[in-house]
Amino acid sequence: MRNILFSTALSLSLATAPLLTGPAIAQQRIQPGGTVQGDLSRGDDQLDSGEFIDVYEVQGRAGQSLSVTMSSGDFDTYLMIRGPGDFQEDNDDSGEDGTNSALDVRLPADGIYRITATSYEPGESGRYSLSLTGGTVAQNTGGGRAPQNAGGGALQPGRTISGALAQGDRRLTAGEFADDWELQVRRGETYAISLDSSDFDAYLMVRGPGGLSEDNDDDPGQRGGRNSRVTFTAAADGVVNVSATSFGAGETGRYQIMAEQGGRAYGNNGRPQPPTHQPPSRQADGTLQVGQSVNGALGQGDRQLTSGEYVNTYTLRGRRGQQLDLRLSSSAFDPYLMIQGPGLAEANDDDPDGDRSRDSRLLVTLPQDGDYQVSATSYEPGEQGAYRLSANTSDGRAPQGRPRQDSYVENRGQRQDVRGGSIQIGSTVGGALQAGDEQLNSGEYVDTFTFTGRRGERIAAELTSSAFDAYLILTTPSGEQIDNDDGEDGTNSRLDTVLQEDGEYSVGVTSFAAGETGSYRFSVTPSQGSPRQALVQGGQRVFAIMVGVSDYGGAAGDLPYTDEDAEKLAETLQRGGVLNPSSVVLTNADATVTGVRRAFQQVAREAGPDDMFLFFFSGHGTQEDTQASSQEPDGRMESIVLRDGEISDVEMGQLFDGLDTRLSLLVLDACFSGGFARNVVDRPGVMGLFSSEEDLTSAVADKFEAGGYLSHFLRAGLAGAGDVDGDGMVTAGELATYLRRQFVAEVENVEAETMEGQRNYQNLVIDRGGVQVDDVVLRLASNSFNAGSR
Repeated sequence: MRNILFSTALSLSLATAPLLTGPAIAQQRIQPGGTVQGDLSRGDDQLDSGEFIDVYEVQGRAGQSLSVTMSSGDFDTYLMIRGPGDFQEDNDDSGEDGTNSALDVRLPADGIYRITATSYEPGESGRYSLSLTGGTVAQNTGGGRAPQNAGGGALQPGRTISGALAQGDRRLTAGEFADDWELQVRRGETYAISLDSSDFDAYLMVRGPGGLSEDNDDDPGQRGGRNSRVTFTAAADGVVNVSATSFGAGETGRYQIMAEQGGRAYGNNGRPQPPTHQPPSRQADGTLQVGQSVNGALGQGDRQLTSGEYVNTYTLRGRRGQQLDLRLSSSAFDPYLMIQGPGLAEANDDDPDGDRSRDSRLLVTLPQDGDYQVSATSYEPGEQGAYRLSANTSDGRAPQGRPRQDSYVENRGQRQDVRGGSIQIGSTVGGALQAGDEQLNSGEYVDTFTFTGRRGERIAAELTSSAFDAYLILTTPSGEQIDNDDGEDGTNSRLDTVLQEDGEYSVGVTSFAAGETGSYRFSVTPSQGSPRQALVQGGQRVFAIMVGVSDYGGAAGDLPYTDEDAEKLAETLQRGGVLNPSSVVLTNADATVTGVRRAFQQVAREAGPDDMFLFFFSGHGTQEDTQASSQEPDGRMESIVLRDGEISDVEMGQLFDGLDTRLSLLVLDACFSGGFARNVVDRPGVMGLFSSEEDLTSAVADKFEAGGYLSHFLRAGLAGAGDVDGDGMVTAGELATYLRRQFVAEVENVEAETMEGQRNYQNLVIDRGGVQVDDVVLRLASNSFNAGSR
């Protein structure tokens, strides 16, 4: 059984709407109360990562609750829902163990929602059942005043509602009781929600459309108070979910909750912020760059906030995910610091780690790319004087009052404390999540480590713990976030990826559920990829038969460059250090039927289960009538034309039966070559690349001085151009993607025709069969992690 959330590969493909390898999604309507019987199979649309999908649409309303279940006895199911306001939910497994999926959601806005039925692993197929139930919309149960222990309901701006936390209420993971309320919001409007209680320490959690996620313990406008208040500006129309709860587990008692529209936002330490919709009276006073400090002064002539404080504002260009440490210091006045921008509005009076100084500090993570306004002002109206403002990359230090990140690096059996969370690739770290650590918005404790990486490095980040369900969050220098919940062994987490840029990476070590604590071990090490990939050795592991015929000796029309295709491919593989000396090149008069059969016997004898086999042919292809069957549904048999005869698709399949290799690749650059797929790519570990569909001709690539387009692009792909992520391996998925892109760019308008003269265009045919997208075709000799020296 897998825990809910993603495997790494799947999460990258499902981050927004489903990504397809084929045409647009075929969508079907489904209504609440409906059940459909479906089938995932070849011919369905696919995600980038290879999973077949069926997509269903449902018309949803704001506040509507829906339950979706998917079950199958044939494969491990996976469910996704996407909708308005960037709404997205996913589920792998429901229940304790098993492979069925279920999602219970409350819709944030009116609109069309897409339910995607798919599988956990690429290529899985079979029948499934999908059910949709629910359809209720939350109503106001309070009538303006809720009874004690009402358990939640609908909030209306300007109306105070009474409630109570008590036994029987919903409980959070950490043990706090919670009542759930809903507030209908409009995009661009500002709202404030207050939770007051004399019986317990109030705590508010607010979640909503457009990525809204806010938590608050103490109302920043009531210094020293225990009431809670959250102010936000709605990023999208829809329903905001408000959880009224307590700071401590098990607290109970009466409370009052109220929502206000047009409320005034407060900063972290009780200082009112100017309304977010208030435009500046003039342009910013300057620019502020990360790594830069500016000196300024507040005084007469500066702009003033509505409450009377002078203010200087600087524009900072930021990136999504960028972590910043903003500081404002002055000996002349009590500094107050604010930042506003896309999806962000925060303020600070006194640095919590400033040893009781009055300087101001903000540690923020930017939610979007764009321009942010950093404002330097004072705590009291009319204060004046010089100041210093700086913006730097965050060092991850926790505020005073929290325990410092408890972690160490193991070095030859000795423990050395981690300074500032900075580690090197190859390090193993020990540590512990504990109460008081930094927390994510959703309540999980987190330790953060940074390391410097180079583009093309492949690393494995691994987190293990027997105390909690491990979860890893990797953030790249440009702010992209990659998450992983479970590795291959249940609740431990492993993230294997190729670094796509130079710079500093950060890794958040955290838990799957909020509030989990305990010790852990964490490492970032060089990787040779997945366990399947790590077993693939480098060096001269490609055993190839490369055949090209230009001179047909009068038996057929001669072709330009096709003999050179075979010779150049051999040179490319040999120059790359991957071609085994047992490989064979046959051209022109040597490219006979007997010669090819003999080469198969010779190479098959030499190649073993750790090796890759390649049969390449460039030359004529032909068709002839035969009896229609499952292997030849069009009633025609395809053959490649050698110097003295032909080898049919049926015989080619028999020749491939004699191989015992890790992966076998059939590449045919010939007319009608796509017809070989059905006869050869029907056994494990065989992948086929064909220059044309089975009823169409292939053209000579004169512009590249090559016998065929596939021959030309294949050489480049196996020489390294197909290594899209730069990790020193060319995988089946990378090679297929590279070839498809080249054909789209260069062969899109190349005409082809059938035996009867029907005109069309030449199209590449790729059939991976049972070969997975991450299966390694070959390791490049330039790969620094080459395993060929074992």
